[in-house]
Amino acid sequence: MADGAAPLATDAVTAILRHMNGDHAADCLVIVQGLGGRRGATAAKMAGVEADAAVFDVVGPDGHEQVRIPWSEPIVERAQVRTEVVRMYQDACAALGVTPPAAGEH
Repeated sequence: MADGAAPLATDAVTAILRHMNGDHAADCLVIVQGLGGRRGATAAKMAGVEADAAVFDVVGPDGHEQVRIPWSEPIVERAQVRTEVVRMYQDACAALGVTPPAAGEH
């Protein structure tokens, strides 16, 4: 697999993107604001799952752009994506100085 190439089957990536953008759109924005260096972003959606990073389409003061945020380790199976997104969200909340919702509130 080439660096950055999608590590998962197309149907798995499609399901992940649908879930993230349908159920966790606000979380995507927090992630790009806190970890992607785009504090001024006003909208974000997950656009891709690569072996080494999550890719987000971001809207901000400078218009539209794509932002890659690295995973803590390469993704080789679908279950890792959930773990990594939760970690990213928690790290982004910490970077922004906000308290993430308690388990069960999110």
